[in-house]
Amino acid sequence: MKKVLEKIKMPLLAVTISLIFGAIVILLLKKNPLEAYSAFLQGAGLLPKANYGGNQNQLSDFFVFLDGTAPMIFASLAIVISLKGGLFNIGVAGQMLLSGFFATILVGYSPLPGLVAKPIVILIGLVVGGILGGIVGYLKAKFNINEVVSTIMFNYIIQYTTSYFIQTSFVDPVSRQSKYILSSASLTFKGVSAFGVKLDISISFFLAILVAIYLNYFLNKKKDGFEIKMVGLNRKGSEYAGVNVEKTIIKTMVISGALAGLAGVSYYLGYMQSIQPGVLGSLGFNAIATALLGGVNSIGVIFASLLLTILDRGSVFMSSRLGIVKEISGVITSIILIFSAISGYIGLKLSERKKEER
Repeated sequence: MKKVLEKIKMPLLAVTISLIFGAIVILLLKKNPLEAYSAFLQGAGLLPKANYGGNQNQLSDFFVFLDGTAPMIFASLAIVISLKGGLFNIGVAGQMLLSGFFATILVGYSPLPGLVAKPIVILIGLVVGGILGGIVGYLKAKFNINEVVSTIMFNYIIQYTTSYFIQTSFVDPVSRQSKYILSSASLTFKGVSAFGVKLDISISFFLAILVAIYLNYFLNKKKDGFEIKMVGLNRKGSEYAGVNVEKTIIKTMVISGALAGLAGVSYYLGYMQSIQPGVLGSLGFNAIATALLGGVNSIGVIFASLLLTILDRGSVFMSSRLGIVKEISGVITSIILIFSAISGYIGLKLSERKKEER
């Protein structure tokens, strides 16, 4: 229990400080911080609203919230595995987009039945993301090309290439996004009638929880997971211990890319149902904050994803209800990122102080 408290102490401190800073900003805007934070929870379906549209209630909002959390969990897990291996996968957004694009054009518009289409969509996410991550890993292992540089370049290439094909072949003339996928290929059952209301039931959310639990087991109990952590901590030492460092680097990025691919298909073929051309989803970058807030731990990432999705989902309702610009949630998220990033340093200083006192 003491170890658990030690692990969550710094993330809780980061969140607390961030909420305090957010409250100060809201006060400067002459608004009530308590009302603003209540609106965040209402927008995410964690508190009831005063009014709802037809066939909707608090449960409807909550299921949409879970649907939006699924890709965040996958994207954050992609960051976690790369950081554990001593790498920084800044290309999660591009890997998401490419996986979502291929799944959309290959399955999203096909007449395949749902029982066939949905597993293929998941498989495409794993394969496309894994291949792209593997290429980055290979460049790093064989030629020592920095993975941050290569993934940023891939992000640009993917962003503009997919935009070209969407706008020339798959664009919806009304929404100016890609044509909406068929429901058979969607990883979210949209508008399901249950309990007298319409619900969006996400397959991806439950899959994301299972993947997070397994990744925790993989990193702590399996040989390959242990080798990834070894290489992340000390590459030369791992090599002396008999670990194939190059193979492990490639393996790490394949897994990271595959998880990013799952984030992509759950986002574009689940939560969104279409792709906005020329845009990299901010979720791929917010996942960095989520992974840090979760203590670079696959279980911690679940709770961090829930929190940051509350900020994202609730910002729209807060803006409409109180007239506070929704970008305030981005300010809070950014502060969380800053304090999460320095939490390791703070923790180290605190532990050093304890040793001195002894």
